[in-house]
Amino acid sequence: MPTAITSSSSVADSLPTMVASARKIREYGRIMSNLVDSRTLGVGMGLNWNEVAYAKLTAQAISETQEYDNPQEITDSIITITPTVIGIETIVTDRTKLRISQNALGEQAGLAQNAIERKRDVDLLSAFSGATTTLAGTGTTLTTGHISAAGVRVQGNTTEPWDGPRVAVLHSFQVKDLFDEAVSGFGTYPFPTGLSQEIFQNAWKGPIGGVDVVIDDNITIDGTPDARGAVFARGANGALVHVRGRSPWMAVERKQIGGGADAIFHYDEYATAERGGGVWMFGLLSDATVPTS
Repeated sequence: MPTAITSSSSVADSLPTMVASARKIREYGRIMSNLVDSRTLGVGMGLNWNEVAYAKLTAQAISETQEYDNPQEITDSIITITPTVIGIETIVTDRTKLRISQNALGEQAGLAQNAIERKRDVDLLSAFSGATTTLAGTGTTLTTGHISAAGVRVQGNTTEPWDGPRVAVLHSFQVKDLFDEAVSGFGTYPFPTGLSQEIFQNAWKGPIGGVDVVIDDNITIDGTPDARGAVFARGANGALVHVRGRSPWMAVERKQIGGGADAIFHYDEYATAERGGGVWMFGLLSDATVPTS
């Protein structure tokens, strides 16, 4: 019998370390930009994007013998949005590019742009804190009633009614409360059928009172813990207008670091403002405790 067998552990220092697979950490990044009104500040249009809104006029009844002399004044108001630049820099040495596993290097390519898209999403979500009216409240469990109430107020307000699509953007933990409300009556009763069965099996996928429900887990959970979502007029000419300046661009600068390196800069330019005078967007502040059951 041999007294010594050469195994892989015997020559462990001779074995190359190979990265067989690589992946980027999953993240939310392109939710809000698909729900708002995106506009572009064109070349040669200055620093500001301006939109004028004209107030409503009032028509009147006139009798057969009345000499009508009651002119209505046309008045306007303006929204001014000034896009600002955001950016991210990475530095990769030549030695790193030569020695790193190529499948790992390929996965790094989209990290910077993902970071920019995530920041854009977070910046768009920050508009919710500026909503004139917020429903539910700190520590309150979110219900379908809060969402339908907000949706109806967007649609039926007397200031400027909205007849287009409406959307609720919420954190997953807020949507879990909606799910719990929908299935609370099941208990030990017979298994649900129809819409109730669909909700039970697939979580919450459909609209509430005509308001689409969209999950965006870039919404911050504060220390209470609460999360701040919103219901708003969606899409073109809706509650949130997102103005882009330059299209995303990048630049590369050589650095004498570690024998040579590339400093890679990714940039974008944008800003966001609210339309509708406070009646096209309603905040939804509610409990966001980590679910346990």
